Amino acid sequence: MTYTSIKNAGPLMKKKTIFLPLVLFIFAVLLPHASAQDGKTLVEAGFNYIRDKASVSMLDMTIHRPDWKRVVTIKAWTLGETDSLFTIIAPAKDNGNGTLKKGREMWMYNPKVNRVIKVPPSMMSQAWLGSDFSNNDLAKSDTLIHEYTHTITGTETHEGKTVFLVKSIPKPQAPVVWGMQRLKIREDYIFLEQAFYDEDFKLVKVLKFFEIQMVDGKLYPIKMIMQKADEDEKGKYTEVEYKTLTFKDSLPASLFTLSNLKNPRR
Repeated sequence: MTYTSIKNAGPLMKKKTIFLPLVLFIFAVLLPHASAQDGKTLVEAGFNYIRDKASVSMLDMTIHRPDWKRVVTIKAWTLGETDSLFTIIAPAKDNGNGTLKKGREMWMYNPKVNRVIKVPPSMMSQAWLGSDFSNNDLAKSDTLIHEYTHTITGTETHEGKTVFLVKSIPKPQAPVVWGMQRLKIREDYIFLEQAFYDEDFKLVKVLKFFEIQMVDGKLYPIKMIMQKADEDEKGKYTEVEYKTLTFKDSLPASLFTLSNLKNPRR
């Protein structure tokens, strides 16, 4: 698939810009009185935009360390808010290793020992495939919508568009890891940043989104970087870049099964 640059956006994108002044006016009036519900609507729309109904993609994940780096090529399928399947294509020694996420549960498959392992709670904070993403980042992606209260706290601009700053605080008794998240979501629902804080509101890591391009009919950030905030972790980060990405109305439920984890459809 060949990505189309933003400059080449077609008539539909140009038509949308006609309504931009009205949209900005409405948000300018409402922002001083922004409620938690406003934030929830924005976050849910952003999550649904980035996730879409279903998708099939090929991506490179590059794990950067001060003295080495490792590139893993992954094929991924997603369905709805919760179901995902990831299988490693390269390097050859890791080919066939896979991760299945269904709801809040997660399994991993190692073809060398032909064994599927359910990831226990004690392993959810561990690094996924040795990256700066944790197993928990994958397994609880939809908790951002359902387990947090979201409040719009301000705005800034990005490429001429309004960006809403959102503070996300866990609901009482919510089964989540983070004590707070701070989000940056553009007016067209594109996520630009997701910052993760511990229970003492100390910044732990930040996920940033880059290179917004026209992908399969819509603007989409094709690159993201997850980096720890600790100064001792400087020079350590994980970069993910989509090589192909196709959005679907649906995918067969049979894709997201333990059987298909072992023998994924190519």
